[in-house]
Amino acid sequence: MTTATPRLKRARSFRALEPTRGGLVVRYIWLSIAAVLCFFPFYAMVVLSLKPGLAVQFPQSLLPWNLSTASYEQVLGGQNLLVWLGNTLIYAIVSVVAVLLLSAMAGYAFAKKRFRGKETMFWSFLAMVMVPFHVTLIPTFIVLAKLGGVDTYWGLILPTLANAQAVFLMRQFIEGLPDDLFEAARIDGAGEFRIFLTIVLPLCKPVLATLGIFIFLWHWNDFLWPLIMAKSSDMWTLTVGIASLQQQNVPLSVMLAGSVVALVPIFFAYVVAQRYVQEGVTSAGIKG
Repeated sequence: MTTATPRLKRARSFRALEPTRGGLVVRYIWLSIAAVLCFFPFYAMVVLSLKPGLAVQFPQSLLPWNLSTASYEQVLGGQNLLVWLGNTLIYAIVSVVAVLLLSAMAGYAFAKKRFRGKETMFWSFLAMVMVPFHVTLIPTFIVLAKLGGVDTYWGLILPTLANAQAVFLMRQFIEGLPDDLFEAARIDGAGEFRIFLTIVLPLCKPVLATLGIFIFLWHWNDFLWPLIMAKSSDMWTLTVGIASLQQQNVPLSVMLAGSVVALVPIFFAYVVAQRYVQEGVTSAGIKG
């Protein structure tokens, strides 16, 4: 009587873990239901935005008939949506670039450099995570108001650049990079700035893309800080501007049209960086 080889045993164990045909059907059904539930709010927002001047009646209003782009024409033509969109793009893109650059530099210093008080400085900086933003909101506004930062882009962007979560994630990622790369670069005569540009940043593309998506979403959807810092309507972001439409008795379809316009850049930003986000999740899973 022959015994099975270890490879054959492993193959049999893997086959035993494979789901049955009935299990696959149930899984696909549940995933389909979850996909429909996640997609439904976006579908309803788009369809209702294309039905101006009609009373909302369920489920008749959700049927894709009698569609019109009048709400989008009103939003793009009559409101300051393009100005708000430009302010939001400046606020989000400049903040993303600055936060990623600063957090990558700080993460590299905390991960690979040796200096006195490094651990104390790092954990003191990380302790900012435990301080709610609302606690420092009024003191930050007072300081920026005295410096003339109200109703300016730099006053809107500057307080958001110190991101402790981004520094922590960059430090953890760079800490896992092999030290031989940096030693070989120093032997070849590369300076710290060249090492950072040619080694650290290229190897950190997945985590930078992942962080960039989350930082972009945070700034794009930020409401409280832009509301406080922007006094004139010409400095409002999309979240503040769309919220102001509720006080103007604007029809629901117009508000939803503005929300759809605000959603489009987020969608394209994720599509562009999706590959890097997947690489970041995969590399994090392999390291874990």
